[in-house]
Amino acid sequence: MAQNAKKKTLAQKINVMRAAVMGANDGIVSVAGIVIGVAGATSSNFAIFISGISGMLAGTVSMAMGEFVSVNTQKDSQRNAISHQKQALADSYDHEFNTVQQKLVSDGITADLAEQATKEMMNKDPLKTSVRQKYGFNVGEYTNPLSAAIASMISFPTGSILPLVAITTFPSSIRVLATGIAVIIALAITGYSAAKLGNSNTTRGIIRNVVSGILTMIVTYTIGTLIGS
Repeated sequence: MAQNAKKKTLAQKINVMRAAVMGANDGIVSVAGIVIGVAGATSSNFAIFISGISGMLAGTVSMAMGEFVSVNTQKDSQRNAISHQKQALADSYDHEFNTVQQKLVSDGITADLAEQATKEMMNKDPLKTSVRQKYGFNVGEYTNPLSAAIASMISFPTGSILPLVAITTFPSSIRVLATGIAVIIALAITGYSAAKLGNSNTTRGIIRNVVSGILTMIVTYTIGTLIGS
């Protein structure tokens, strides 16, 4: 039981870390897009700074509330699935047993071994076993909505600081380019981190993150330039 509790805690921590990484990533992209767009329209440091701060504050509240609502919705869906599965086990245990067994077979386990494994797991905890195999999550491993919201609330403005500081401290002749380079480096880091947390291809994650950030900055700077001209 201690081992399961440890795994549960690790899963929850990873989900909170995911919220933090994505919050930082959104903070970088959102505020970079705002300040570079305003920089394309005006050379006023004050206007650029105020727009960046406004975007930071609005984004922080939006990200925190969005994460809170999203995680709560996910928890509600998981609880509904568990309730449905309890009823399914009560109504037709044999059917649920066969479903778990077939899932193991489809994963590449031999029929005899799948049957033996299903018997052992279903005898130990039929609800946890059937929920894990049918819905892909572990009973009781819920992300805390408040923790996820706080992680986003902290990470979004933290990520926002980089483009805001870069655009207001570099000389006007190079500030857009310098901010773009700083943002690209930061997005590469968050893209890599998000990919590692999701056990996905890190190179693809970095490229996708960097390209989307570059496109955002190009579009907002172009619009700002057109408006300011």
